Amino acid sequence: MFIKRNDKVKVIASKDKGKEGEILKAFPADNRVIVKGVNIIKKHQKPSNENPNGGIVEVEAPINVSNVMLIDPSNNEATRVGFKVEDGKKVRVSKKTGEII
Repeated sequence: MFIKRNDKVKVIASKDKGKEGEILKAFPADNRVIVKGVNIIKKHQKPSNENPNGGIVEVEAPINVSNVMLIDPSNNEATRVGFKVEDGKKVRVSKKTGEII
C-alpha cells in the first residue's frame, strides 16, 4: 500500500469527493484507510463508562484506498506514487515532481 499514517490525502471518489484530510489509521489487509473528517457515519451507542449518556455518535468510517490520492508536500497537489530504490532503501516518489516523499 502506498499510503501511510499521517499522510495528507485528497478524496477522488465517494460522497466526500474533493475533501482533504490526514490518514488516522491504515488497514493494509483490507486495502482501507480512515481519513480525518471524511466518510462520517452516525453510530448508535449504548451508555458506557466512557459515554454515560449513550446516544448517536458521529465517527469516521474506513474508505477504500483506491478512492484517495496522496498530496505531494512540495507543491500541495494530488499525485500518483511510484517507488524507487535509493541507498538500498525503497522510497516513495511523486510521479508529478519526481521528488522523494
